[in-house]
Amino acid sequence: MKAVVAAAGALGLVLLTSVPASAAGDEVLFAFSDPTISEASALTPLGKGLYATTNDSGDSGRVFTVDSRGDTVGVTHWAADPVDVEGLAPAGGNHVWVGDIGDNNSVWDSIRIAKVRVGRGERTVSPTVYELVYPDGPHNAESLLAHPDGRVFVATKDWGGGRLYAVPKRLDPDAPNRLKEVAPVIPMATDGAFFPDGKHLVVRGYYSATIYDWPSMDRVGSFRTPDQEQGEAIGVTAKGEIVVTSEGIRAEVIRVDPELVSEVLGDEPSPTPDPNTADQADPASNDEAENKDGDPDAGGSLGPVALVALAVAAYFIFRKRK
Repeated sequence: MKAVVAAAGALGLVLLTSVPASAAGDEVLFAFSDPTISEASALTPLGKGLYATTNDSGDSGRVFTVDSRGDTVGVTHWAADPVDVEGLAPAGGNHVWVGDIGDNNSVWDSIRIAKVRVGRGERTVSPTVYELVYPDGPHNAESLLAHPDGRVFVATKDWGGGRLYAVPKRLDPDAPNRLKEVAPVIPMATDGAFFPDGKHLVVRGYYSATIYDWPSMDRVGSFRTPDQEQGEAIGVTAKGEIVVTSEGIRAEVIRVDPELVSEVLGDEPSPTPDPNTADQADPASNDEAENKDGDPDAGGSLGPVALVALAVAAYFIFRKRK
């Protein structure tokens, strides 16, 4: 066990030196004051200074609404006993998509998502729960994303490189809904979000995050995320600012330096988003995607970088609270 942790820590330094260091302009916005928010695995800005978050496995199905001071101002109870809630994504109005998508051992035949109302006040809801199935067998996942046009996506947390899958536009509440593979993403993805312009998305791991163009899924660039206990969550505000948080009691919500994000995005124009892209995407066309600039988180076949991700993954799996 000690050898695994030591190896993971040493190899993790390789990842940290492969992307720019944390920016001096990172800003702590607030810390969660509610001690029941102990394993924040997702973060979705709701606007008007409110944020939604949820604990991962081991908690009941509930979503917390938190204000800009870090105080819990609302709780939505939506399920008594979910399997492993890991992701949130904006769903328009006062709603978010909740992803019961965690599967550490990659054994479940299906995963689930539900659209729930959030906001100030306490409520109990009974949303329609939609069952999703991967086209290529079970995967572990922690990242739920929603394009501004409403399309929902799941990014898998695979050691050798994750994959982005599109949720069907029309969901059947009475039968499994088949996901469609879109493109590779970084190994060990822990969360992701689209930018409000719909032209970019960001996917993070424990130490860094990568921005992609949409719908091409070309890698734009990467940056190191702020150091936190077990940083897993990421969100994008209506202004295009990136915010992150971590597991742990009274974890901080940090805004990533906007200048760093602008630097990564650059001035190159992005392709106009096409709401039909996910249906038309040819997964095979992305299998040989170029690993630009030696990106340590770029997807692809298993190699030295994937082995680094594997070692880091082992560390967090052993460390993860049950």
